[in-house]
Amino acid sequence: MRVLITGGAGFIGGNLARRLLADGHQVSVLDNLSTGFESNLDDIDVDFVVGSILDEELVTTMTAAADAVVHLAARSSVPRSLHNPMATHQANALGTLNVLQSAVKVGGRHVIVASSSSVYGANEELPKRESSATRPMSPYAASKLAAESYALAYQTSFGLPTLAFRLFNVFGPLQAAGHVYAAVIPAFVDSALRGETITVHGDGTQSRDFTNVATVCETISSALEREVTSPDPVNLAFGSRVELNTVLALMAERIDHPLVIENTDNRVGDVPHSQADPTLLRSLFPDVTPIDFEVGLDQTIEWMQSVIDTEQQPEIDLSNLDDVDVSSSASLDS
Repeated sequence: MRVLITGGAGFIGGNLARRLLADGHQVSVLDNLSTGFESNLDDIDVDFVVGSILDEELVTTMTAAADAVVHLAARSSVPRSLHNPMATHQANALGTLNVLQSAVKVGGRHVIVASSSSVYGANEELPKRESSATRPMSPYAASKLAAESYALAYQTSFGLPTLAFRLFNVFGPLQAAGHVYAAVIPAFVDSALRGETITVHGDGTQSRDFTNVATVCETISSALEREVTSPDPVNLAFGSRVELNTVLALMAERIDHPLVIENTDNRVGDVPHSQADPTLLRSLFPDVTPIDFEVGLDQTIEWMQSVIDTEQQPEIDLSNLDDVDVSSSASLDS
């Protein structure tokens, strides 16, 4: 089939494009390159268009040429949403609505929408079940809840085949570290490899259900090939909760110099713990076996070391983001 990936020049999108091509599909990509990199699509055969998901005509045209859509494009990061809530709403809520409406306009397409574990927010229940109450703690989380809600509403209202995945802290190769909104694992690994101070907000006992990007791509590929839909959002994580201090300890075992760690205050909008109940995911995708966290960490360290050795990783131009305090550090939820 031909698959349109919005946000396909991003970290997950670049990995997904490679997986879908390997599985024999054709891939088109729409990305405005605000946080993605065209280099993430180097050496692979995709039709790449620079543009915005808020461009209704462009999105409709590209959707019409596809058999299915994987909607990854988003304005990510909790702290970024605190700085500019309206921009986050426009990209994540209105952008998703535009993608779904385009799919309806062209006669219907299978649409997979990326939501986030951040929608659970202040709900302290562990593990997080899809039926758990959602209590967003940031504009980012609220916008992702809106995005997944639109996906499910379009399934009910218009018969559009949709699937909303709640992603839990995806990590792996291609994930950029060189910017203020970097996710926690690439930020930690990059600082550690360079011998720089690793900033940890809080005491490091916060925990996350880290999910390897290859596992995410395998799941999405399976969903596309079988046109999986669900009337409820689906956690895309496997219940393996890891503390940040454990991540740091595992990194210390793998890097040949001591880690320099600085603990600072907890950050607004970050939840202390996150862990998925994978029951629904396993029922829909029984053949997917998650990659072990330590194996994924080894892969990430190896990839990031190669980037540092060659200094090939592009830096995100902060002028394209916001006027922010660049002393801020790794984003726990994205």
